[in-house]
Order: sequence, then structure tokens, then C-alpha cells
Amino acid sequence: MTLTPAPTRNTALPLLDTEVLRTFVVIAESGSFTRAAEQVFRTPSALSMQIKRLEETLGQRLFLREARRVKLTPEGEVLLSYGRRLLKLNEEAVTQFLAPSLEGTVRFGTPDDVGSRILPGVLAKFARSHPAVQVDVVVGRSVDMLERLDRGELDLVLVTSGNQGVQSDRGEIVHTEPLVWACLDGGIAVQRTPLPLALANQGCAWRSMALSALDRSGLAYRIAYTSENCAGQEAALLADLAVAPLPLSMVRAPLREMNNEAGLPPLGEYQVLMIHGTAAGSASEVLAGHVVDAFRGLR
Repeated sequence: MTLTPAPTRNTALPLLDTEVLRTFVVIAESGSFTRAAEQVFRTPSALSMQIKRLEETLGQRLFLREARRVKLTPEGEVLLSYGRRLLKLNEEAVTQFLAPSLEGTVRFGTPDDVGSRILPGVLAKFARSHPAVQVDVVVGRSVDMLERLDRGELDLVLVTSGNQGVQSDRGEIVHTEPLVWACLDGGIAVQRTPLPLALANQGCAWRSMALSALDRSGLAYRIAYTSENCAGQEAALLADLAVAPLPLSMVRAPLREMNNEAGLPPLGEYQVLMIHGTAAGSASEVLAGHVVDAFRGLR
């Protein structure tokens, strides 16, 4: 492909098309023209033509086509950073003029171990687009969040399915993830009998899933450590004092996932549900949309 040299300083610089930039970012993030085409509802050939014109405009090759995926060139990596920022700025500008002006307060409840993964990004984005809305965040157990929602004290809550009192068909499923057994890599806690466990307090979905699976398997265990959140569980794992059930995405070195060791039963998947209060208003609905987008970005 012959690429046009970049314009000189005396030449008017071309403007980048926002839709083409969005296509470029989706391809870069998915690693595939085919997968990107499914997301933007166009054909792979149409996306290929867009990228070809973009490469000609910039005078740089942006992608390397490999057997089963595409890979960014160094120039493509630079454009990806610019593209994300430009799209974000475009969204903020359009929202400023076209989105309805929102005011008031949204009372948002979430379990710590779930909300902490998305809250910083969600709150920052929501504050930029709707600065007049106050967001009150309450952190606690899923069962407590649900009770407060039913009493009208909260407008929007996240809960994990599997808890007592949490019905999986009551809310919208916004995230699904495998729950796995975790331990210290190279540790010996898994070899102890009965098996020492580090669990969250009662009311945690991960705790109830783990205990139910162990009881069905007949494996001997003891609850050695409990904590309000998974930070305490991780501390026990790092000290090689116990094993624990954790979401797969939270198992990071020096921890590791345990695969069929010591007869440990599989735990399956847990779900994060988003439930709206009966009196939730427009601001709550907008915040809910940001929450859904944030979880989608975790997949």
C-alpha cells in the first residue's frame, strides 16, 4: 500500500472523522475486524476501507494483519491513545449541549469488593457529564443494600446473586464471572487437614457458594479467617494461612488459581445484579447506564 506523505506545515491539516476513529478504537481493542464489525453493525470490508482511508490520511500504517488477528503498529498505538481521548472529549462536548440537565441526588449502594472495581471510573465520568448531581455512595453487604433499597433509603444498588434474600431474577445482570479457589503460589495451606478457609462474613455470595460446594463434596474444612471484604481474605492467602474463593479476575500473582487440587469442588459463576428503587429518577437511570458500561469494559 502506498501511503501519502504527511502534509507540510504550510498545508491545512486534515480533520479526523469521529466515526472512523471509533471504528479504529473498536478494532484495536477487539483485535479483529470481524469482531469489530459485529460491534459497530457494519461489514468487515467496510471497516477495512475506513482504516485504509485513515492510514492514507495519516501517511502511516496502523495495523499489522496476522493469521487470526490484527496487531497495532507503533504508530497505531500512538493513535489509539489520541483516539480514546478524542472520543471521550467528543462525548463530553455533545453531552454538555444535548443531554438533559440533571440535578438532585442519587443514593447508590454497592458491596465493597464489587463496587471498588468500577466506582472510580463511573463517578469521574458521571461528574463530568452531570456536575449538578450529587452521588451518595453507601458500601456494605448485599443483603443490607437490598434491605435499604426496599425501605426507600437507596435509589440504585449492586448486589451479588447467591446471597440469602437476593433473588437473581429481581434485577438486571450486569456482570458474570467464574468464582475459583485461590491460594499462595508455592504455599502449603491447601495441604492442611481440615482445609483452612478465609471467607467474607455471612451474607456474602462467595462465602455461601463455597460452603455449599464443600458441604456437597464432603470435604473436611474449617473457617480459619473471616473479613468484611476480600482484602482480609487476600492477607490470609499471602501469609499462606488459608485458601479462599475469589473471582477469577482478582487472582493475581503471587496468588494462583487452584485446579482440581485436594478434591476441591468447582464453584461455578456468580452474578452482579443492578436493582432500581421504586422512586428512582432520571439521574439514577443515567448513573445506571454508566455502571453497565463500566462492567461491559471488564469483559
